[in-house]
Amino acid sequence: MNSSFRRLPLAVAISLALPWIAQAQETTLGKIVVTGAPVATNATEVAPQTVDALKPATSDTASLMRDVPGVSAYGAGGVSSLPVIRGLADDRIRIKVDGMDLIAACPNHMNPALSYLDPSNVGLLEIYPGVSPVSVGGDSIAGTIIAESKAPLFAQPGQGVLTTGEVGAFYRSNGEAMGANLAATIASESFSASYAGSTAESENYDAARNFKTLAETGRLGHTLPLDEVGSTAYKSRNHELGFAFKGGDHLVEAKIGLQDIPYELWPNQRMDMLKNEQKRVNLRYQGAFDWGALEARVYREKVEHFMDFGADKRYWYGNGAPPAGSGGPGALNGTPCTPVGTAACAAGMPMNTESTNTGISLKGDIKLSGEDLIRVGAELQRYQLDDWWPASGGGMAPNTFWNINNGERDRKAVFGEWEGRLAPQWLTVAGVRFERVNTDAGPVQAYNNAMAPATTLVPAFNNRDRERTDNNWDWSLLTKYTVDASLDVEFGLARKVRSPSLYERYSWYSRGMEMLMINWFGDGNGYIGDMDLKPEKAHTLSATFDWHAADRSWEFKATPYYSRVTDYIDAVRCPTSLGGSCSPGNLTATNSFVYLQMANQSARIYGLDLSGRMPLGRTSLGEFGLKGLLSYTNGRNRDTGDDLYNIMPLNAKLTLTHQHGGWDNALEMVMVKSKRDVSEVRNEVETPGYNLFNLRTSYAWKQVRVDFGVENLFDKFYYLPLGGAYLGQGTTMTATPVGAVPRWGNAVPGMGRSIYAGVNFKF
Repeated sequence: MNSSFRRLPLAVAISLALPWIAQAQETTLGKIVVTGAPVATNATEVAPQTVDALKPATSDTASLMRDVPGVSAYGAGGVSSLPVIRGLADDRIRIKVDGMDLIAACPNHMNPALSYLDPSNVGLLEIYPGVSPVSVGGDSIAGTIIAESKAPLFAQPGQGVLTTGEVGAFYRSNGEAMGANLAATIASESFSASYAGSTAESENYDAARNFKTLAETGRLGHTLPLDEVGSTAYKSRNHELGFAFKGGDHLVEAKIGLQDIPYELWPNQRMDMLKNEQKRVNLRYQGAFDWGALEARVYREKVEHFMDFGADKRYWYGNGAPPAGSGGPGALNGTPCTPVGTAACAAGMPMNTESTNTGISLKGDIKLSGEDLIRVGAELQRYQLDDWWPASGGGMAPNTFWNINNGERDRKAVFGEWEGRLAPQWLTVAGVRFERVNTDAGPVQAYNNAMAPATTLVPAFNNRDRERTDNNWDWSLLTKYTVDASLDVEFGLARKVRSPSLYERYSWYSRGMEMLMINWFGDGNGYIGDMDLKPEKAHTLSATFDWHAADRSWEFKATPYYSRVTDYIDAVRCPTSLGGSCSPGNLTATNSFVYLQMANQSARIYGLDLSGRMPLGRTSLGEFGLKGLLSYTNGRNRDTGDDLYNIMPLNAKLTLTHQHGGWDNALEMVMVKSKRDVSEVRNEVETPGYNLFNLRTSYAWKQVRVDFGVENLFDKFYYLPLGGAYLGQGTTMTATPVGAVPRWGNAVPGMGRSIYAGVNFKF
């Protein structure tokens, strides 16, 4: 085990001592008071009842945000979709899981931050879109997502020893998905020990059955059933052990976590994740004093990640000869490709990634006169990454390929924020944040340094000074004006800065095979970075108009927004000067996957989010209500006029709700417009519009909750607008023409009808 984990007993011993040291300054408030998030924001919290209703239907925590206006997700693995906030995704969002800044340690971003928190263990899920306060922002331009596991429980005074917990299970018909979760706590008034564990697995899911017939596809010889979407199976296991100590107004908490994913296959990537192991230790202190509140945190994370071709990608499911470079000639018609490396089977391409992530943060709320306070803080993050691919087949010898060697991305940040009232009706949050981001990487090597283009690219990369330092300034201003009991108006203005990731800066090799393995967009194209990328700088303006009843029995919100991003990191066709697959033909190709390089350009994004709910009436049959949302985003590259990649088209959702006794029911209609505004530089594929219906019902009685539902009630066939290119089966080593090999054109089909059931028992 890593040496940092061998030092765990010492770290825990130190944490045990903190509350008793803090007792010397204990106040008489008699409760734990923690530093809080600013209140003058349009942050949205996913309600606990929403989490309870959706967790039997999904194993992907990011999908729990599906009812938040302006939030969507890139399609990916079954537990690892990438969240999008108003057209900006992935690394452009700051995602904190239990206070830890987690980073995807994978050239395809198969292990994003939210994949480490199972839906059954979600205690808080909060979204700060666009103009986020500097105290929760940093190194991001899209906004912030705060995710936390369930808080520790303590016995009430005089209760004695508290023992409590819950156990649950679910089954979903599509993919025969199943899973279970267990949580247990034993606690006194000052000490709490807890465990939370979960497991989830699924076979490949099926698309709807009312789509193109065999004859229409012209694709004979498939061994997978025609409705099966290849490379969508997964298996995930999560464990978390927690200890917490409470003394007066002070809390110390230690969490030890382990995730083990034996496999998670990807329908829109050329690789599959065949191992992901994360170990983490997270220590936190929170306390209240006469002058305010203090929060401190130290964490350490280690990730070991492995990719290669899963079974669906080792076969040629074609009619006729495989494309050049796929392993050999012959009409294989789905014949199992054994042994590996023969004409019938791709040889495999093992890819290894390891990372360590260490962070320290300190934040304090200092009370001023009245309701005013100053919020200050400092953060330090040290991130190290190695990404190497052992030689395994033709064209992969004699060396191990080093994509990123000893990569480093270190952040140091300080911020200050004022929250207060300039007048009784005005609540304002204003702050400034400074971050210094240092990145560096060691020398690299190709599979064969003596073969072009490695002969020029290896020395060109290794002989350069690769260290880069960014000095980033953020500021934000948010103010909420209460017009009357039924109308609030919030305005926000911010400058946000994000430094490039290690993959954006240091992925370096321009040969097609290696480029195709680097793709966190799911579009099937190949990518390299640019060592000289500048940080992205976004200026965002937004306003939220919130009409509501005095008791919030009905409400309607409208949020228009506009962002202008300088040095936006977009993609361009890689220049021919790099050689390899960066050829003249690549510059003009319109019907194939292409080879791209990250480049600073400029962009603008604007849109509108609407949401609301209202009661319809109460009868002897129960209480009926209606809720809905609508989101529109328009993004464009200002330098080229091209549309930005993977922008969610106009979409809306309307839900009829019903409650009666322990019953809670919903009938939901999802409406998505066709996607016609696509990125031409990426040859992004358009998708048609669709309507889906989902049905959910639950019954809670004493300590038992039972859920039942049907997703895609009428088994509608559709493509995922943000699902990327379908690469779920067949060999994946070549830049196949768009639409020629994937049997569904080139877009990933959505899931067909799925009937699910879940049960949860609290004890």
